[in-house]
Amino acid sequence: MFCATQSRCDLNLFKLFTRAKKHECQKHLCTGNAAKPYTRLANKAAMPHPVHRTQRVPGYKPSRFDKKIFLWSGRFKTEEDIPAIVSFEMLDAARNKARVKTCYIMIGMTVIACFAMILSGKQAARRHETLTSCNLAKKAKWREEALREQQIALAAASKRP
Repeated sequence: MFCATQSRCDLNLFKLFTRAKKHECQKHLCTGNAAKPYTRLANKAAMPHPVHRTQRVPGYKPSRFDKKIFLWSGRFKTEEDIPAIVSFEMLDAARNKARVKTCYIMIGMTVIACFAMILSGKQAARRHETLTSCNLAKKAKWREEALREQQIALAAASKRP
């Protein structure tokens, strides 16, 4: 059973307490001596809306990094122009704009790096420094070192007997 003052309680509290099967309302500390059980109201508008003590505008306090994003995205000109609380949509739009700018910068740097590699490859080809010639020179050097080590090992073995 619910008390008659239950209609004044918050709807969310009602749902919470009916699930938990408790018989007291936090706001009114009902005694349970109600004459009839609580029945749902047909019109939810008849139930008063809860009034919170502090009504806050939904928003976000931007950090130093968020302020830099606002400035870089062009949303605000100076750091003093940025309000203390900004909406989530404004912050999300600034982050998306900064993300797109970063992607464009990375694409540009990749294209520049590709052209730099093409130019360095052409210069190496003019000097006859191909990858094949470098590998052949390296393997020839290894063969010479291996042959020298074998000759040293043979000379050391011939001196021992």
